[in-house]
Amino acid sequence: MSHDAQADNTADTTARPAAASPLEAAVEAAVEATVNAGDIARLADVGRAAVSNWRRRYEDFPQPVGGTASSPLFSLPEVEAWLRRNGKSFEVSQGDRVWQRLRASADDLRLGEVLGEVGAFLLYTLRDPDGWKRLSAAPDFAVRLPRAVAEATADLPPRAGDETPVEPGLLRLVAGMAERHGAAGAFEFLCERYAEAHSRRLALTRPDVAALMTRLACTGARTVLDPACGMGTLLLDAAGDGAAGDEARLLGQDANETVALLAALRLLLRGRDARVVPGDALRNDAFPPDRPVDALADAVVCDPPFNERAWGHEDLIGDPRWQYGMPPRGEPELAWVQHGLAHVRPGGLVAILMPGAAASRRPGRRIRANLLRTGALRAVFTLAPGGPDLWLLRRPEPGERQPGAILVADAGDDPASVETAWRAHLAETELPHGGRTVRIIDILDDEVDVSPARHLSPRIDTRGFPAAGERFREAVAALADDVPDLEVLTGGAAGWDASWATVAEMARSGLVTIRHSTLRALPADVPGGEVSEGGMPVLTADDVAAGTAPSRRIPRAPGLVAVRRGDVVASAVTARVVAGEGAVLGPHLSLFRVHPEKVDPEFLAGFLRYAAGGGRPHLGSSRVEARRARVPQLPLAVQRTYGSAFRRLLALEDGLREAAAAGEALARLGVEGLVDGRLRPRG
Repeated sequence: MSHDAQADNTADTTARPAAASPLEAAVEAAVEATVNAGDIARLADVGRAAVSNWRRRYEDFPQPVGGTASSPLFSLPEVEAWLRRNGKSFEVSQGDRVWQRLRASADDLRLGEVLGEVGAFLLYTLRDPDGWKRLSAAPDFAVRLPRAVAEATADLPPRAGDETPVEPGLLRLVAGMAERHGAAGAFEFLCERYAEAHSRRLALTRPDVAALMTRLACTGARTVLDPACGMGTLLLDAAGDGAAGDEARLLGQDANETVALLAALRLLLRGRDARVVPGDALRNDAFPPDRPVDALADAVVCDPPFNERAWGHEDLIGDPRWQYGMPPRGEPELAWVQHGLAHVRPGGLVAILMPGAAASRRPGRRIRANLLRTGALRAVFTLAPGGPDLWLLRRPEPGERQPGAILVADAGDDPASVETAWRAHLAETELPHGGRTVRIIDILDDEVDVSPARHLSPRIDTRGFPAAGERFREAVAALADDVPDLEVLTGGAAGWDASWATVAEMARSGLVTIRHSTLRALPADVPGGEVSEGGMPVLTADDVAAGTAPSRRIPRAPGLVAVRRGDVVASAVTARVVAGEGAVLGPHLSLFRVHPEKVDPEFLAGFLRYAAGGGRPHLGSSRVEARRARVPQLPLAVQRTYGSAFRRLLALEDGLREAAAAGEALARLGVEGLVDGRLRPRG
C-alpha cells in the first residue's frame, strides 16, 4: 500500500466515531459484523498472542460464528460485550465499523467487487457533491443512485457489481466516513483492510521498494506505465511523492479485473490523470506502442507475477515486442522486461522487479546478452537475500554510444542504498561499499550471469588485512599462556578416590544452592512481546557458551533469578563462573551458588562442563545431568589448584575459538584481495 494509505489508516484508527444514527443502528442490526483474531487484537491494542490466550483461558470468550478453524470469525457485538465485561479497554474506530459492515455484506469472493462499488460511490460523491446532497435527501435515492454513480464514473473499468449494487444504508455509512476523512482517505483505509484480509492472494510491492523504483525511473516523467499494476502501489508512489509530478499521466493494466478497478479508484480519488485497464498485458496489450493515442511512456515501473508458466508463450511467438529474443517458456519475466522496453520512449527508463534466478538461468542467457550488447540493461540490484532483484533498463536512443559496463549492487539491509550507488555510477564518482561497475565484455561468456553475487566480493575491506594479521598473531601468542602446567601421574593423585558426591548430594548438605531460570523464552521471542531499553541484562545460553557479557535486556518482572559474582551458570553444553553482577538468569540455564569456604566455584564448574558431555546437548535433560555430576570431596586449597587449571583450560578453549575466527577472517581477506587485485605479494 502507499505511504498515503498508511497515513490515512493511522488518522482513522485514532478517531472515536460519533454516536450511531438511527439509520446506522438499523444497518448494524440488519448486518452483524464479524471480526477475526487480528481485528480483535487491533481493537483492544494487544498482540495476537493475547487474543489466543484469552480464548484458552476464558470459557465465556465468544465462540466463532464463521470462518475456518485456522482463521475463525467472531461476532463483533459479542466481542465488544466480552471486552466490556472483563474490563479490557477497546476502541472501534469509525473506519473499522464501516469495514466490518462492508465485509459482512458479501461473501469473501465478492468482497473486492463490493469494495469497488463503494469506491465508485465515493468517486461520485467527490465529483458531484451537490448531486449527492440532493439525491441523498430524496425518498427514492436507492433507486436513482446506481444511475447517478454510473454517469459520474464512466471512465472506470467495467464493474461486475453494477448488477448487484451495495446496500444503500452501508453507502450512507461510507459517506459519513468520507465527510470526516475525505473520500480518498476513507477508501485507502478500506483498501488497507482488504489487503490485510487477502494478504495471501494479493502480491503488494513493499512501500520502500516502490518508493525506490519510482525515484530511480520516474523523476521528471510525464507519462508512467505499470503493465502489471495490481492495486496501483507503484503508480501512486510515482505521483504521490512527486517523482513524476502531479500532472503526470498514469497508465496501468492488470489481469485481475477487481484489483484493476481498485487501482483506478485509488488514483482517481486523488485527482490523478489516470487510466487503468483490466486485462493481461502480454496477451491483450491495452497500450500498444504503435497506437498514437497512447504515446510511449517516459518511464515504466513493474512488479510482474513471477514463475507463471501459462503466460502465453505459444500465442506470442513472433511478437514485435521481442526485440532481444523470444522469451523461453520458463522465463516469463524476460517477456515483461521486453514489454517494458517496447513501451518506453528512447532514453526512457524501466524499473522492474525480477526473481534472483532470472539473472543467471541458462535459457535466458541469449536475451541477457542482447540486453547487455545493446546497452539496454544498465544496473542489477539485489534488494534482499533470496530476491527479488531490481533491474534498471534504458531504451537505447538511435546512434548513441553504448555503455561499456553495468552497475551491480547489493542493498544489504537498506534498499535505499542502491540509489546512492546509481547516482554515483551516473556521475562516474567512487561507488559506495556494496556496489561495483562490471565490464560488459567480462559478463558475455557462456553463462551471461548478471547476478550481483557473482560479481561482488563479500562485504569486507581488504585494507584491514594488516590489522587482521596482527589480531591473529596476538590470538595465537596468547594461547601458550593459557596452557596449565599439569603433572603426569602413573597411579593417580593421592586421596583422589577417597570420597565423591553428586551435585544433588552437595546441595542437600548445604555445599551448593541450585536455582533454575523461571524464563521459558525471552520476552522478545514471544509474539507481541517487547523489550525495554531500560530493563535488566539477561544472561543467555549463547553468552555462557561464548564467555561474554549479557547481550540482551528484558523488562523487570517478579521471580527472575539474579546472578552474583562467583556463581556457576550451566547450560546443556557448558558451565562457567560468572565474573559480573546485575544480570538475571536466561532460559534453559541453571545457577549453582557454592559455599565459599568449602567449595571452589572453578573446581565445580570444571566437573559440570565434563558432565555436559563435551558439548553434546541433550535437550530437556541439562538440569538432571548437572545434578548427577560427580565431584571429588577435596580440601578447599586443593580444589583451588584444580580450579585454576580448569579455568586456564577453559581460557584455552576460548582462545582457540578466537584464534580460529581471526584466522578465518585473515584468510578470507587475503584471498579476496589477491583475487580482485587489491592485495599483492611483497617482493
